[in-house]
Amino acid sequence: MKGRNLTSAKAKELMVITSKRWMRAFTLLLMMGFVFSFASLVRAKSTEPQLNAKGEQLRSTYTKMLESLSKEIAQELPSLDEKKKEAFLKARQELDALAQPKEGATPEVVKKYQAAKSLAEAKTLSAGRAILKDIEALLLNDKLDSKLFKVAILRHGTPAALAEFAQQSEQHQALLDQLFADVALMKQMLIAGGANGGEYGESMEVYTAILKASERARKPGILQRLALGTALQMPWIPGKDKGAVPSVVYRTQTKIDQVPRFLHYEKAYLNEELDPAFKDMTTWECRFITNSEYSNEDLAWLRKMMRNFRPDHITMKDHKWRYSRIVKSDVPYTSTRHDPSLGTPAQEAICLGGVCGRRAFFGRLATRAFGIPTRASTSRGHAAMSRWTPDGWAINLGPWWAMAWCGPQGGLDFLLDSQAREFAEDYMKVLRAQWIAEALGEKEVSIRQYGKGGGFWNGLAFFTKRIIVEDKEARAVEAQLATLSAEEGRLLGESDKILGDGEIKEIEIPEKDKKIVIAEDGTITVPAVACTSPKNNTDKVAFLKSWDGGMQIHYQRLGKRPELLKYTVNVPTAGKYALTLNVCTVSKKYNVLARINRRTLVNTTLPFSKGLWERTQPEVVELRKGRNSIMLTFRAPNRGVSIKEFQFKPVK
Repeated sequence: MKGRNLTSAKAKELMVITSKRWMRAFTLLLMMGFVFSFASLVRAKSTEPQLNAKGEQLRSTYTKMLESLSKEIAQELPSLDEKKKEAFLKARQELDALAQPKEGATPEVVKKYQAAKSLAEAKTLSAGRAILKDIEALLLNDKLDSKLFKVAILRHGTPAALAEFAQQSEQHQALLDQLFADVALMKQMLIAGGANGGEYGESMEVYTAILKASERARKPGILQRLALGTALQMPWIPGKDKGAVPSVVYRTQTKIDQVPRFLHYEKAYLNEELDPAFKDMTTWECRFITNSEYSNEDLAWLRKMMRNFRPDHITMKDHKWRYSRIVKSDVPYTSTRHDPSLGTPAQEAICLGGVCGRRAFFGRLATRAFGIPTRASTSRGHAAMSRWTPDGWAINLGPWWAMAWCGPQGGLDFLLDSQAREFAEDYMKVLRAQWIAEALGEKEVSIRQYGKGGGFWNGLAFFTKRIIVEDKEARAVEAQLATLSAEEGRLLGESDKILGDGEIKEIEIPEKDKKIVIAEDGTITVPAVACTSPKNNTDKVAFLKSWDGGMQIHYQRLGKRPELLKYTVNVPTAGKYALTLNVCTVSKKYNVLARINRRTLVNTTLPFSKGLWERTQPEVVELRKGRNSIMLTFRAPNRGVSIKEFQFKPVK
């Protein structure tokens, strides 16, 4: 990660940013579905499957299929070197037995633990490499794949729950039959992490509905991957009739209607409104794009608002903060309040600000709106977000992965899985080891206690990921955030600081964009960037390229002190003129102070434009012939405002 190291002085500075200590972030876990590596997906049962006679018959059929295929797979597995297997299992036991020092432990205790852990991990990885060398051919071979796929789905979905879905109608059963007959689709599903909650029938139902609604989703490419990722992450269509079995209880209901959500993104993609990287997202990454808690209306509004209000956040080269920088710059950290009269939930959130939970939700909205995968990232007493970047997943607004989790999945576990997935061919070794573990009915490795527990094949799968990342010299972790304590990370997330914020860069301002225009009717249009002071970026004033052409100024919420925007305007005819400003705001009305020729003061109220361009109400001023000086400033504490231009229109 670029930028300065966080010194102890900086850490102390962060510690005094806020004294608020409220409980928050729990709603993040309630409002979102979570997905992990396939072996770690656990079916969330709110009740045991309720089966009728047909359902019992189907459960028997699926159970026999699972048992038969598992037996066949076990018989085809090669014999393992027992000494190597024993060495791997023993090394894992020694590693699992190490107890992490409690908070407040002495440096000597921590150092001793870290040394022992490093040694035990090296020993386990070495033992794992020895086994992988013997069975690499098996894990790279697709000979058993069709059987492994079916076993994995049957084990994860469970025969009873799959039967519960299939018993509803012939059409429901046909969807599962179709899945089990489509080897390519099963593979794509499982590589992408499997169906959330084991809801494979429901995922097929959603996927089929999306394909019916979109011809483009039926063809290979990003829209097909988005359709399947959406169906896997959110496998239930809200409001759908639950069929002939009233006792069925669905376990992964969502408020999001997946078909309109997919069509929203399809339209945005075709209109070139999404990030350029969107077209290359994998099915697994697509899972974390469409599952925003906000409405399609808010997603569309967010894109439009940022194009008007903060276009610099859309084009910034720092991919870790592209889009989500809006949280730091324009969503104040303050007590969370509600006022539905301000507009949609997203418009309300940026207008009022809030504590870490609201800011994290808004950050996820900003990234997902542009097609960037995003997940929750919570730590003790704090809510944050993690997001995709070209250099790997990163955390915004909170501490490093070791102190965070995504639902029940530990942050380090998710980070490791995301890094290993970058190497698709090698990652198949991980998946095949997990699928073999499914066939053998092994216990899973803990997704919370980084690599602990689990059977032989699942343990081997986990350490295969470690080996892949180590051998491929995968991207470095965020070294600066890794040094933060959970409390320091929380305070950094709640402040408006960003690690790496540094020098203020100048921008080229073309002369054509500074040209003052006088129309035939005498109306004088002054571009905001035509100011004589400041002449380039400061910590308070940003000169920005407008999304629709030309340039604009953004008078920032943050910054050390108020600053004057100074202009010189040559007026051909003296007289009265109506002054209006073309502005874009995201907060409730506040004032801009205009000083004309050092004598006349004009208080103009900025509208609450909700991220759209809007003109202020006219204010009549006197201008003299020739040179006139105009000064604009905004009363502190101000909220951000973008200014495209202002006009003086002759008053007759």
